[in-house]
Amino acid sequence: MDSTRISQMVSVTEAAAFAAGAWVGRGEKKTADGAAVAAMRTALNQLDIAGRVVIGEGERDEAPMLFIGEEVGRGGAEIDIAVDPVEGTNMCAYAQPNSLAVMAWAPRGALLYAPDTYMEKIAAGPAAAAVIDIDASPQDNCRAVATALGIDVADLTVCFLDRERNAEKIAAVRAVGSRVRLIGDGDIFGVIATALEGTGIDLYMGSGAAPEGVLAATAMRCIGGGFQGRFLFRNDDERARALKTAELDIDAVLQRDDLVRSDQATFVATGITDGELLDGVADGSQAHSVVFDCQTRSIRFIQSIYQNNNTGADS
Repeated sequence: MDSTRISQMVSVTEAAAFAAGAWVGRGEKKTADGAAVAAMRTALNQLDIAGRVVIGEGERDEAPMLFIGEEVGRGGAEIDIAVDPVEGTNMCAYAQPNSLAVMAWAPRGALLYAPDTYMEKIAAGPAAAAVIDIDASPQDNCRAVATALGIDVADLTVCFLDRERNAEKIAAVRAVGSRVRLIGDGDIFGVIATALEGTGIDLYMGSGAAPEGVLAATAMRCIGGGFQGRFLFRNDDERARALKTAELDIDAVLQRDDLVRSDQATFVATGITDGELLDGVADGSQAHSVVFDCQTRSIRFIQSIYQNNNTGADS
């Protein structure tokens, strides 16, 4: 993707991050999310694109802005857009690490319409992308990834959402001798951290939200990381929605390229709170972003400094 388009994408996630950043630590996660959604939508509507939201805040009757199917932009290139204006609303509300404003773009038709359900996931960086297997046991995946990375299984760190539904897999990883890193929210961070040095995370496993799976898979496709998923439906209504929108075998193991069907995709995240990946925007004047670009197979870290940036919660 050209530098102008990337700059535009970063401006959108920055707008959401600054809006949410005004509410960091205030305990108002719905207010923070609402502010970020409004700011992101305004920024998107200033761009010369014909954008369509395929991953958003929910169905039209559930979300007034950035709902699934909403058209954004002033007209131009036809683009599918996946957004999570505040990835980790609790982390934003309580000033915890790794809350992000996230967005992915791809040509029209390239991003999966993921239903709002759970997804079992497994992910690893490029060096271990070929060896992960969602149908294998957690122990076998730990051993395979450790071998691919050239480390002992005892030195492997596996990330999970801290949820009861992941307890059995967590116990299995500890039983094989690997370390476990638990995160309270925001599993997009958990997935992409496997592909970045310095995070200390080698493998991601467990179940989280399906829409976030598409966003994370976009980042992994951009740099050759591995991702597999499988829908976990909670009721017949979720299954019916998936049959209507997903346009694939909803019971199959979904490979990374089933979720993101283009090498012209781009993933952008801007930090809301400080974390291993990015610094946050709590001071209201600096933003730190990361861009994963499929066309160049690159990861770029971008720092923006603004003068007299008025992002206060009372503004």
